[in-house]
Amino acid sequence: MASAYLTHLAGDRVQVRSAGSAPADTINPAVVEAMSEVGIDVSAEAPKVLTAKAVQASDVVITMGCGDTCPVFPGKRYLDWALPDPAGRGVDAVRPIRDEIEKRIRGLIDEIAPAGQA
Repeated sequence: MASAYLTHLAGDRVQVRSAGSAPADTINPAVVEAMSEVGIDVSAEAPKVLTAKAVQASDVVITMGCGDTCPVFPGKRYLDWALPDPAGRGVDAVRPIRDEIEKRIRGLIDEIAPAGQA
């Protein structure tokens, strides 16, 4: 959800990579539904494994509870967002997670890629 919001809201101002330390085989259908409700289609997305190469290529790394399994490199900015995992939850439980992610992503965009910046 975070990568979808970041791509949707920041457009070309950021390059987004999305991956997880232990990704599921498919995206939770409740996440697809919840994001669709706000006009973002994630139905064609597929979970990917987080690699050291992806972290090395990033300026800001947002983690959501991966702890020691996430690669850490000097010089990278890490934000650990403690949020409930939407895995196995229905759309009613996913909506507040989605909304909190949107709030945090909007704040991040304001900081790293404000409107008017190319």
